[in-house]
Amino acid sequence: MRFDEVAVPGGKLRIATFGEGPRQIIAAHGITASLMAWRAVGEALPAGWSLVAVDLRGRGHSADVPGPYGLPRHAEDLDLVAEHVGADDTAVLTGHSMGAYVAALHGARRDYSRVVLIDGGLPLPMPPGADPDAVLELTLGPAIARLSQTYPSVDDYIGFFKVHPAFAGGWSPLVEEYVRYDATGPSDAVRSRAQEDAVRQDGRWLLTGAEEIGAALESITVPLSLLRAPRGLLNQDVGMLPDDLAAHWTGRLPGLKDEVVEDCNHYTIVFDDRCVRTVVDRLTTG
Repeated sequence: MRFDEVAVPGGKLRIATFGEGPRQIIAAHGITASLMAWRAVGEALPAGWSLVAVDLRGRGHSADVPGPYGLPRHAEDLDLVAEHVGADDTAVLTGHSMGAYVAALHGARRDYSRVVLIDGGLPLPMPPGADPDAVLELTLGPAIARLSQTYPSVDDYIGFFKVHPAFAGGWSPLVEEYVRYDATGPSDAVRSRAQEDAVRQDGRWLLTGAEEIGAALESITVPLSLLRAPRGLLNQDVGMLPDDLAAHWTGRLPGLKDEVVEDCNHYTIVFDDRCVRTVVDRLTTG
């Protein structure tokens, strides 16, 4: 793993490259995550491939890069990342969770060999007349609340995730490294690096930008695939992208290939060894 920085409006984003191969994968992470969400995938790549992951502004070691935020802003940042690493039309574009929506917006205006959306990327329907901020609290409330909490030590912060429903049965050294990377603050008041304002702005845009996301998906002309987890953020039986939503979009986008990666949740799809093998295969062989 090699770190680098990419200049963007307002500061510099940290990127990490996994692997040494000439075939590149450009990867964007989820709404409260960091580039370390891609380590398991990056380390499982076959020879000849490399993966470039970015700490999006307001997260990880790009936490001090200011807003305004919003998914189009992250897509613009990804343009600069792709240019910085010399990604061409043989590269693959991917994103997990919120990063899949960023990838959709970015992939609509830059040529890649294919785009792989991982448990995200499909516009989320909003109930008529619903308040986006209220919906955000219902869907991401616990994750947002964590951002304002402090913990007595890094070990206590890790302990919070060890008992998290998504990781309780799938803890690993790579998950622990992901959590440690996210920890910051004084030794007796540890917190997440992710900026609450960034998460709120991005979450609100995600809920209100369905038309723009749909238009982006429709304009992607290269092979487009979706990998879904059957279980959700809290390991519940209903995933982030239920079957009826996926069916609607595969009907609207005949070229969209939809696949459920069995026996994983929204997080373990990029951490669990078996799930990661499927993700890597679809990224590198289509």
